[in-house]
Amino acid sequence: MTQKDNQEPRSDLRSRVQNIRWGRALLNFWREWRGFFVFVALMLLFRSAIADWNHVPSGSMNPGIIAGDRVVVDKIAYDIRWPFTLSRINRWSHPERGDIVTFPSPEDQRTLLIKRVIGVGGDKIELHNNRLFVNDVPAVYTVLDDEEIERLHLTKSARVVYVREEIFDDSRVIQWHRGRRSRIADFGPYTLAKDEYFMMGDNRDDSRDSRSIGAIERDLVIGRAHTISFSFNVDGYWLPRLRRFFIYLE
Repeated sequence: MTQKDNQEPRSDLRSRVQNIRWGRALLNFWREWRGFFVFVALMLLFRSAIADWNHVPSGSMNPGIIAGDRVVVDKIAYDIRWPFTLSRINRWSHPERGDIVTFPSPEDQRTLLIKRVIGVGGDKIELHNNRLFVNDVPAVYTVLDDEEIERLHLTKSARVVYVREEIFDDSRVIQWHRGRRSRIADFGPYTLAKDEYFMMGDNRDDSRDSRSIGAIERDLVIGRAHTISFSFNVDGYWLPRLRRFFIYLE
């Protein structure tokens, strides 16, 4: 047997030993960390299909939801989806007027939006000087006084007016710019098709919603937002806003 013949079996043996060591190392790593990986996988599945909390980066839903809030979204409020998709397994309910929902922007399918349902399939939607009409029924508006602004922990500002909007036994506080007419203060009339929803932000003069991006199809609705779990001041060193912890959304 030549020296070359002796070297080749030794090389194969070293390779097999090295593979065994790597296999044992990977097995030990899996044994030690499998609980963590299973937890992460289950958490991702839960957040994708059951419930999630979403960071709010803008003020389009002022004053009820403000930038820096973390909002809990119930993803089985209306149906259940296959994880990481918009495909439904089963459906048992539909968004109603007044619900606050999340959905991907139809413009890029990536940006997650949070808006209020203003109209459902078949509704006729109009705005005249920021006054809402649904099926020719006008909303009733009441400007909040200082006492109610204080009770709701709203920030007083010379630039905005806080108003309670009531229609079809549904009530919410919205925000108008003071002394400035918005280009989106007038809209419609627009009649929604079946399985379409008209979405609007509560900050009526500063929200990119169905007035500009169009009606939202039912299959795009991901879930219902119902609670602010916690909040941080994005303009104030990310300090917690304790008053905004665990607030149920109107």
